[in-house]
Amino acid sequence: MELWDKSDGPSASLSYGLMILHLMEWNFSNFINTHSADKIDLFSREVLKNTRPAFALFAVVMAAAGVLRVINRSEQKALIDLKIFAEERIEIIACGLVSSAGDADYATMEPRNSFLLQCISLALSKSGPFSYQPHVFLCLTTALLTEIFPLPCIYVKILESPSGNLVGLVLNEVQQHLDSIIFKEAGAITGVFCNQYVMADEENRSAVEDIIWNYCSDVYMWHRKVALMLGGREEALLGNLEKIAESAFLMVVVFALAVTKDKLSLSAPQEIQMRLSVRILVAFSCMEYFRRMRLPEYMDTIRAVVTRVQENEHACVSFVESIPSYDDLTNQAVPSSFQKMEYTWTTDEVQTARILFYLRVIPTCVECIPASVFRKVLAPTMFLYMGHPTGKLAKASHSVFVAFMSSGKDADLDERDSLKEQLVFYYAKRSLEGYPGITPFEVMASGVVALVRHLPAGSPSIFYCIHCLIEKTDSLCSSVNTTPETDLWKSWDGELEPFKMLDLLFRLLSLVDIQVLPSLMKSLAQLVVKLPSSGQDMILNELYQHVAESDDVTRKPTLVSWLQSLSYLSYQNTSKKGSKGAAKEIHNSMSGTTDSLSMNKISARL
Repeated sequence: MELWDKSDGPSASLSYGLMILHLMEWNFSNFINTHSADKIDLFSREVLKNTRPAFALFAVVMAAAGVLRVINRSEQKALIDLKIFAEERIEIIACGLVSSAGDADYATMEPRNSFLLQCISLALSKSGPFSYQPHVFLCLTTALLTEIFPLPCIYVKILESPSGNLVGLVLNEVQQHLDSIIFKEAGAITGVFCNQYVMADEENRSAVEDIIWNYCSDVYMWHRKVALMLGGREEALLGNLEKIAESAFLMVVVFALAVTKDKLSLSAPQEIQMRLSVRILVAFSCMEYFRRMRLPEYMDTIRAVVTRVQENEHACVSFVESIPSYDDLTNQAVPSSFQKMEYTWTTDEVQTARILFYLRVIPTCVECIPASVFRKVLAPTMFLYMGHPTGKLAKASHSVFVAFMSSGKDADLDERDSLKEQLVFYYAKRSLEGYPGITPFEVMASGVVALVRHLPAGSPSIFYCIHCLIEKTDSLCSSVNTTPETDLWKSWDGELEPFKMLDLLFRLLSLVDIQVLPSLMKSLAQLVVKLPSSGQDMILNELYQHVAESDDVTRKPTLVSWLQSLSYLSYQNTSKKGSKGAAKEIHNSMSGTTDSLSMNKISARL
């Protein structure tokens, strides 16, 4: 214990600290087994009770941890007082490392002795159960964010280096940290930290919560800048940074689960539950890029907080408004030393992961999002990411659209319905311009079905959407290359893009309202008669099957008559001239009202 802090003595290190811990554990265990009360009393007086011990503080911390390790395994009640002295000694030392219990920003809690802070964290991870001590709790918070996961500090070094000259030095520093004892004990230290949180007073718990959530925001902001600055040139450095960030993500998830179990109970005030739930979701969105595995703790926490957010309009609005704005998503300030870089939002993977988190959560609470907020905040982002080349982003964006079209609990339904119709016009354009390629067919089809089902009958936006679908299908059908040897129209292949679109149009025959149905039938018939005879035969067979399987007694007679007319006109379509004549006949026979589509009138025209 007296070897350290001397000019000719060994340098203190975590390895030596662990040596002291285990030597003291071994000695103290022998004291107990041999009933050496005098030696126990001597150690207690000199190390634990002495307000000014003549030993290095790190040695006192590690020695106290070794004693606690023995006591926590012992069943002797007589050692309880000694346990209290050991914990209080560590608490007194921790008190000197933090300014106050009310600090709400981990940056203001920077320790005066980084090494001693690491020793306290490592000691507690080895000592076993530890009673709540406020300054120890705050020290653990600081240690996690500045010593174990020191990401913001590393990011600043990289960004402030002139033209990246320090990148090589930082790479060595990061690699050494990954190999360090303190980083390898991150999981155990996080466990001690969460146990302290559960036992802490409300003031310190709230302060630490804010510190953790702010840390997540900082990591997102800094890592995004560093990733864009390095631009794939320093993959080794980025990879090592992400290893630290991945472990930090795990820490945040474990902590968030502890918070939800403790605070999201029926006894907690609703306002606290709502605010906390939103902050957890925002923090998770910031760390989403570093999620590399499926975690039960992650999903449990998500379910717990989403359940509360979706029950409260204010919480939903608060969560939605935390999304980066459209301008922020499409523009990024590049560090001054890298002004020649051109920012492309589709390649910003850190930002993309965060927005994907939002797009996946929002459908669960879209009912409580007012139309005005959806219009101002969500719609621009939703349409932007419909054009993202990554399929899962496009799918998630379409899911948000479907969820909104299916919702209907707004206080002002007229405003919500009006917004739905306005969105459809851009949705049809945005979806089809990226199809095939960017827009996945399945999600686009679900969007079309949703708008058809939930918009008012005869809505102009439905007519517009069908018009766009017909035009796109016509374009896709025209691009089908057929020869006598390879006539793709002779067999229905659901994997080909034209056939997918045609199948969607067939489905809409059973879904659109009776006011829109005539327009759909006329447009579809005009499309069919322009196809080669093999294509007409194939589509007619599909339509026959579709109509035959329909159990809609209201529209089935109309569809049967329409199909009879289409079959007759297709039969006469034997030449290009005949095709134009058939299309004109379709236009003349199907331009009337719904009443004119009755079986008797169409049969008479035939």
